[in-house]
Amino acid sequence: MPRPRTLSDEQLLSMVLEVIQSEGPEGATFAAVSKASGLSGSTLVQRFATKAGMLRAALLHAWDRLDAETARLADHVAKTPEGGIALLTGLSQDYGDNPASYAEGLMLLQEDFRDPVLRARGAAWGATLTAALAERFSEWKNAETIARLMLSQWQGSLLWWGFSAEGAVADYVERELRLFLAALEPQKN
Repeated sequence: MPRPRTLSDEQLLSMVLEVIQSEGPEGATFAAVSKASGLSGSTLVQRFATKAGMLRAALLHAWDRLDAETARLADHVAKTPEGGIALLTGLSQDYGDNPASYAEGLMLLQEDFRDPVLRARGAAWGATLTAALAERFSEWKNAETIARLMLSQWQGSLLWWGFSAEGAVADYVERELRLFLAALEPQKN
């Protein structure tokens, strides 16, 4: 009879993510996760088989959380361009007001690009987010194109905020997205 798990998969994957965020993907070893979780290295090997498997599982868990937060926000913001701003501003909250948090997220992004399973999750999230934004521009010409451009503007604004550290990330993102919408206003039906 197998021993009962002392940590749920969700708890353990959250701990692995914390190690990845604090030590980087290279530092997220079985030994480091063992120290953080209190589980033995052999238990971790039984659960994940390889370090790559552990990283993938943790990053898939992060994608699950991002998918859930995206769905929650999409269900609660207005289906208007203002709702699009609220959706993207809400998704920016995890970076706090410290550009280093955003930089750490970019460090994890390289792992997503390297792994085809994770890369597919990112592409799927992008499609979901594009569709959610397009709903908020349903009365505009080229709603899907506007949604894709807004996503690019959002990601660009996060990058430029990281360089400038100009105020709170949510305020910076909101201001940049409002400028984007103002520039598009003549395109409205």
